[in-house]
Amino acid sequence: MNHVTGNREAIADLIDSVDTFLFDCDGVIWHGDQLIASVADVLTQLRLKGKRILFVTNNSTKSRRQYIKKFVQLNIEAYVDEIFGSAYAAAYYIKYSLKFPSYKKVYVVGMSGIQEELDSEGIQHCGSSADDENLHSMGEMASVKNDPDVGAVLFGFDLNINYKKLAKAFTYLHSNKNCHFLATNSDLTFPAGGTVYPGTGALLSALCAPLDRQPIVLGKPEPTMMEVIINKYDLDPSRTCMVGDRLDTDIQFGQQSGLKTLLVMTGVTSWQTLALNPENPVRPDYIVESLGHLQVPE
Repeated sequence: MNHVTGNREAIADLIDSVDTFLFDCDGVIWHGDQLIASVADVLTQLRLKGKRILFVTNNSTKSRRQYIKKFVQLNIEAYVDEIFGSAYAAAYYIKYSLKFPSYKKVYVVGMSGIQEELDSEGIQHCGSSADDENLHSMGEMASVKNDPDVGAVLFGFDLNINYKKLAKAFTYLHSNKNCHFLATNSDLTFPAGGTVYPGTGALLSALCAPLDRQPIVLGKPEPTMMEVIINKYDLDPSRTCMVGDRLDTDIQFGQQSGLKTLLVMTGVTSWQTLALNPENPVRPDYIVESLGHLQVPE
């Protein structure tokens, strides 16, 4: 691991060796709605040096179009084709890898980002915001019935998670033969407001345990997502760098595909985590205090 904060020569060498940077967003670009200091300047400088920039996020709550709005609000240059979120990855996988039948529906536990990306690929779906109102009594349990037209359950982060959604998802997976079980990511936590909170993986365990089944995960660090990115953008892995704040998703995601990896210390991973796990095989090539410290030397 090469700690490059303040080392202008090391930063220059890193940037010169890379054509494309893949950036995680939460904990790297921003915390919630707060832009991390000097990040916008660094991104601008990288573009001026001719570097390709892609934003790769496990956050499924927003579609690519919704992410563009957030980038605009934070005054960061970004384009729809530069954004590769787990909601889009899931929609792409369902349509092109599963070749999902047009007469089947996807039951969604998640938010509007997933709905929009499924709509963009012409995939029928149900659930999500339509099931935000929970059951109010045990007597309403009988209202949760199987729907044989549901051919997949797609689970993403959902601020409005409730028992009705879990019961419906369980019922479809338990009752419908060959019903696909998919998840946008399996992150146990996510950073916000200077701390961490339970993530999609934590919520997902409420289905995995009773089903005794694991989903196909479409976000980082799964190789499916990287294969799609490399093919779509024709990337040379040896001249691509994954920048993230998590060892178990971002850094592993880049490492297993032969990318350079840069860990920022503004998100989930702490210096204590690195010190307490010296034998962890997932180690970044470079560390920087924050992306804002990756100032491009003139």
